[in-house]
Amino acid sequence: MSRTTEAAANYRVAKGALDAARNSTQFNVRQAYLGVSNGLAQIKIMQAALTAAKNAQTSNKDAFDLGVRLNIDVLNAQNQVFSTQSELIRVTVETMLALLKLKAAVGNLAENDVLAINSQLSDGVDRQ
Repeated sequence: MSRTTEAAANYRVAKGALDAARNSTQFNVRQAYLGVSNGLAQIKIMQAALTAAKNAQTSNKDAFDLGVRLNIDVLNAQNQVFSTQSELIRVTVETMLALLKLKAAVGNLAENDVLAINSQLSDGVDRQ
């Protein structure tokens, strides 16, 4: 009788641990998925902002060449381009990390995934 009671208690403990692990995994998957989805949306926004900043920089440079704008306007536009590029890089790296977390959370992370992202990051540094 005592072994039956002990087995039942062990079963409840194991079931509780399984439920906790399942809930934790589901939460981690949701969080990682939202991180990837949000990151992809932010990347699109930052790419559009970078295009706008580059256009503003070109416009300010052209206006400076015509004597209509001051040098500070050109420098401010250039600073905006650099800031936007930096933010785009930050968001891209965070999105890549979220993708790795998502793959890990669903048990689908492989060495090739890490190598591919490492290669993309290395290519980005080489282009700078």
